[in-house]
Amino acid sequence: MSEQEAYDRKASRMLLQDTKQSGDYEDPAAWLRETDIVSHDFPYAASLIAESFKDWLGQAVPSFAKSWNWCVLNFEAEWIDPIFEFRQGRWKTEWEEAAEACLRSGGMHAVEVQEAGQARTLLAMPIFTRGHGEIFAVLGCEMPAEQYASGGIHTAEAMAMHFQTCFYHKFEHVFVSDLAGVHLHAERESSRRSLLFQIVQRMHDNIDVNAVLTEVIDSIAAMYPGARLDLFMSQDHRSTHPQVKPLPLRWASNDVCARAFKDGRVALHAGREDSCTVEVGLPLGGKQGVYGVFHMVMDKPSFREVDLRFLTMVADTAGTAFENAKLYERSNQLIRELRMSNELTQRLNQSLRLGDIFQFAFEELLGMFEADYCCILHMNEERGGLEVIACNHTPLLGELVEAGQGLGGKVYTSGEPLLLSDYKYAAGATSKLMDATGSQSLIATPLSVGGEVRGAIMLAHKDAHFFSYDSYRLLQAMAGHIGLAVGNARLHAEVRRLANRDSLTGLFARHYLDEEIKQRQATDFCGSLIVVDIDQFKTVNDTYGHQKGDKILKQVSEIVKSSIRQGDIAARWGGEELAVYLPQLGVQQAVFVAERIRKRVMGETEPRVTVSCGIAEWSWTDERVSVESLFYRADMALYEAKNNGRNQVVIDNKTVENTLKNPWA
Repeated sequence: MSEQEAYDRKASRMLLQDTKQSGDYEDPAAWLRETDIVSHDFPYAASLIAESFKDWLGQAVPSFAKSWNWCVLNFEAEWIDPIFEFRQGRWKTEWEEAAEACLRSGGMHAVEVQEAGQARTLLAMPIFTRGHGEIFAVLGCEMPAEQYASGGIHTAEAMAMHFQTCFYHKFEHVFVSDLAGVHLHAERESSRRSLLFQIVQRMHDNIDVNAVLTEVIDSIAAMYPGARLDLFMSQDHRSTHPQVKPLPLRWASNDVCARAFKDGRVALHAGREDSCTVEVGLPLGGKQGVYGVFHMVMDKPSFREVDLRFLTMVADTAGTAFENAKLYERSNQLIRELRMSNELTQRLNQSLRLGDIFQFAFEELLGMFEADYCCILHMNEERGGLEVIACNHTPLLGELVEAGQGLGGKVYTSGEPLLLSDYKYAAGATSKLMDATGSQSLIATPLSVGGEVRGAIMLAHKDAHFFSYDSYRLLQAMAGHIGLAVGNARLHAEVRRLANRDSLTGLFARHYLDEEIKQRQATDFCGSLIVVDIDQFKTVNDTYGHQKGDKILKQVSEIVKSSIRQGDIAARWGGEELAVYLPQLGVQQAVFVAERIRKRVMGETEPRVTVSCGIAEWSWTDERVSVESLFYRADMALYEAKNNGRNQVVIDNKTVENTLKNPWA
């Protein structure tokens, strides 16, 4: 802070204090004449004293007194410019002694010196404050000794009083100028705050992204009509405003917009000395990041009127308003996506035919993403490649694409989605769809069914940079729903093809049990198989008839189903034989299950029948156990139970009694 600035601040503070103390005056300028400096201001008053001395010396000193040498010192007897020839040390010691004596005594002090045989007088005169009478400067005068003796002292004293008056005139002028500057600055600040408030209010009244951008562009253009203004926005925002342009993918390292976007701060570029323009980069950002950059170009003379701090506040406000509008837009978009997802799911669930599902998906995706073209590829094992089963570019329908070939084949092979902003700049990328339709933008995602990639979905548009990251993400979500519908259709077709249930007992068919055991052996660490056979069932049929025999078979089946866990699998092995597979249960637990079944059958069937059970077990520590060998071992145990008298449970040639006696056998 300079001495003048410090003094001006102090003067402003004193004015406020004096104004409070002065009350109301009839003379509106009376308060100004009572303003004064105090001892705290003395260190900062040197420049004002020097300016006052210069003006006083040039205008107020009479002609006869101008031949005298004048100087001024501060309140510590130190020289204040201008000091003329005294700077070279002429009587420096004498002057300092005279000034110090003047400061000590509070009155004038004279020292006589000799120069070329002539006597001269050095006169130091105190300059007092007009309020408390403190000495804030010392005025020095060198004159011939005879003039001093003949009344020169009185002239010098009057001149000192006049210097004090000149100083306070200068002081009052600076004081009033400072007040005027403060007032002008306050008016400008008030006007700027009012303008900023209006801009903020208009921007926050808009919840539309494009309206916010238009408002801030118009506001800056109105404040600086001579400036050329553009707004470069990131790729995920498109606008029809002529001054809103996409953010360049490549910028020079020293580009003003690149620096503003990277650093998130205002950047300036004045160019070479012979350049007549100045560039300004203003980042448009919020709490979540920088979304774009305002680029202003203006003439250098016009740049002096630019308030960068105010422009920064406008840009920051615009960034916050843009972010709020973007969040509102995003929330609406999420609602729209949920609605579209629900509609797509409902339509997909209207049919379980694969052809219908692909056609529904094709039609919905075209409208949902406003794409020009849609192409769905699905793996056809019989033809040995990806088949184009839905596409609005009819020449491609039915085409076969090899896995790994073209963009669709690569998406299928890699299992990764793809976003392509400009096809013509995609090095090494080839696509029949893009080439045939002249499209430039593409989003593609793998089509997964039951965790397995079964195809790919591609959406294309003729304009570059058409699809945003939100579109890219949404397509992946929609592909999940489509894959689920395709999986349901495939599962339904498989269920219809296979007769998984026995029509008489309601138990699973044997082939289903075989497949389940195979799958369980690939993931589980153990399992047990119980084969249940109704004892002397032929005699039951011969005695009561086959209808009664079927009824007994149903009773036993119901007992079996109600005696096992939900995840256990009960199947009809064939005839009167049933089978129960217990995933991740060892033989000891299987014995308890088999015993429960045996006892319930013996007590709950009508007419009363008994069953024999054979149990076989496998675990991960065994060598690979096939389903056939597991059934064979359980069947051999059942055969042993039959031979040992029926109505019992046998474990792989070991009786139940032996197993219970030694459960670790």
